Formats: sequence, C-alpha cells, structure tokens
Amino acid sequence: MLEVRGLSKRFGRAGILAVDGVSFAAAGGEVFGLLGENGAGKTTTLRMLATVLQPTSGTATVNGHDLVTEATAVRRQIGVVSSEPGVYDRLTPREHLFYFAGLHDLPRAEAGRRADRLISRLGMEEFADRRSAQLSRGMKQKVALARALLTDPPVLLMDEPTAGLDVTSARVVEEFIEESRSAGKSIIFSSHIMSQVEKLCDRVAVIHRGRIVAAGTVTELKSRSLQERFEDVFVRLVGEEA
Repeated sequence: MLEVRGLSKRFGRAGILAVDGVSFAAAGGEVFGLLGENGAGKTTTLRMLATVLQPTSGTATVNGHDLVTEATAVRRQIGVVSSEPGVYDRLTPREHLFYFAGLHDLPRAEAGRRADRLISRLGMEEFADRRSAQLSRGMKQKVALARALLTDPPVLLMDEPTAGLDVTSARVVEEFIEESRSAGKSIIFSSHIMSQVEKLCDRVAVIHRGRIVAAGTVTELKSRSLQERFEDVFVRLVGEEA
C-alpha cells in the first residue's frame, strides 16, 4: 500500500534538515505507528506523504503512485486526519461531506448515500445539520473522520487524531482506526499516548531528529530494550540518540 524511500526535507536558506532519509513500508490491513517527540520530524513526514510539502529528496509510492511525479493521483489514494479538525464554521457536517464529495467528482446521489452511512456510523445524527461553529471539538473531529473516509481511500494518514479529545471521543477514533484496518486499509498513525500505540499499532518506527532510530513491533522493541513498559522503551531510545 505505502512504501517510503529515503524521504528528506530541508527548510530555509540555512537548509535545516527536518527529515533525514526516512524509509519504511506499511501494508494493507496494517496500522504503522510513527512516534517521536515534538520537532522530531514525524509531522513533516506525514505532510510530505499528504502532498502538502514537496520532499527535498527521496520519494514514496502510495498504492502504486509515485509521491513526486504523480501527486494528484496520490491525493486520491489518501484520507488525512490531524489533531486540528479543520472544518468550516459556516458549513454543517452534512454540507462538509457534500462539498468534499464534489471535489472528488462523486455523483450527488452516491455522495448522499455515503454521507448518510458515515453520519450513522459515527453517531452524528443529532448535529449533522447544525453549523460547525456550534460543535464541540469531539464533534468536529467526527466530521474530520467522516470526511477522510468519504471516498473510501486505501491509505489513511493520522497525525495525533485524538489530541485534546475526551475519553469517549478518543474511543470513537480508536474504533474508527480498528475498523479501517479490518477493511484492509493502510494506516500511518502518530500519537504521544503510548498505551494507545500499544493497543492499535501492528508495527512502529521511532523517529528522532529526522531519522528513524528503531522499528519493529512493540514486543520486539521491548525485548531489545529489556523494558516492560513501552513508554520506557521510547524514552530510552530517544535518550540514547540524544
């Protein structure tokens, strides 16, 4: 589904290296965790995969399409959810879904069927026709989830999708991820919550100062570090690199 090869990104005239030769792969039906401290490079990596930023070097293949030479095709293969829902205050959730369906050239009747299904699945019936300015953060994140899945993309990029959410809303996001994995989607998932990483991720990569310093299953990384808690594994890996 997704293969990243030597992805790098430099910023500014000084050429600050934010991402340094990152490589990994994620299969369909897999949740791949990308973990790192603030400023480690994980968000920059995800923004490159989302085609928001252009790589300085390296590339990736997303469901058979090259990130650099086929950016438009890549956008049709991905759904993106971040810590900021990014909804338009003047639109209702249902209007959001129809608007983004139009951007992807979905026929209106099909857009309506998909919107109804997602509104029902995410429990949005009570606020589906209220302006988004009136919605809570958790409600807005549900809109973002529905928007990401509207076109049934094979790859999902999720950058801190539960940040700032209460327990109930965070659980909705977790269930969404598990269902998407069961549906065969490839999910790149970033989170600071180590218990959530252990629960959801099939494999993880720890990124520090733009480079991947360790990768494997949670069990494998615990075994290598001789630690019982994954949080301790993460701290040790980052500390050793520092």
